[in-house]
Amino acid sequence: MRVLVTGENSYAGRQFEKRISERNGEWQIEFISVRNHEWKTNDFSSYDAIYHVAAIVHQKERKENEELYFEVNRDLTYELAVKAKSEGVKSFVFLSTMAVYGLIGKIGENTIISKETNEEPTSCYGRSKLEAEHKISSLQSSDFLVSILRIPMIYGYGCPGNYSALRKLAKKTPVFPKVNNRRSLVYIDHLSDLVQYLIEARKSGLFLVKNPDDVNTLVMVNEIALNNSKKIYNSILLGFLIKFFGNNFSVTRKMFGNIYYEKGDSEIDGFIYSKISFKESIEASEKVKLK
Repeated sequence: MRVLVTGENSYAGRQFEKRISERNGEWQIEFISVRNHEWKTNDFSSYDAIYHVAAIVHQKERKENEELYFEVNRDLTYELAVKAKSEGVKSFVFLSTMAVYGLIGKIGENTIISKETNEEPTSCYGRSKLEAEHKISSLQSSDFLVSILRIPMIYGYGCPGNYSALRKLAKKTPVFPKVNNRRSLVYIDHLSDLVQYLIEARKSGLFLVKNPDDVNTLVMVNEIALNNSKKIYNSILLGFLIKFFGNNFSVTRKMFGNIYYEKGDSEIDGFIYSKISFKESIEASEKVKLK
């Protein structure tokens, strides 16, 4: 199997390559930069699949860069898919996002996302990804399989973005609010395994992707601290304050709110998760070094 990954330095792409090399040495994983127009001269005909992970993300959204989100996340995605289909690529796997729903989650209330939940993105990132989904879905055929993966927060060793911020907090803070919540997350190896399965099994469609079990932020922070030889005091008083006032602020809702995928709608026919427990995934995220 020969797979082309967009984004030469993409976290999800490089971790996919690492995971595949550990599990299936016969696969060929290659990378292409899409920062300029040189990719348009490449021949895609020798590839079985394209894993499109390159995107504008983790940037503060401003009026000046709004257009860039749509140029990269929507228009570039569609151009890549059109070229892939015209040159005989069989599968196109697109890394989308939970942000297409525009939901944050509330503290003390459950926000459950299913395949029937309306998409109402509130950010340029979410809107551009949703519009990309609509455009590439129109290319679906028996010879060109389109897989759309709506992922929540990714975590794993060296992961940028929200996980990086959370681990920095866990390594520094002596105290953390005792608030029990439930959030869908995805460990990078679970994501990579799923991508491999979708390409191998020639699957297509819309997939709500998450770990087998949802995660409590408090448990996650404690596990990160533990793996860094640190202990955090879990404060009932701070937890009470968060429960009482937290829904007034998006930053506390994002950290302590409840938002997760409906379990039945996140199950994928034929796919079996690797037996990596949550504790093991955090241990690997904190201690395993990349090659």
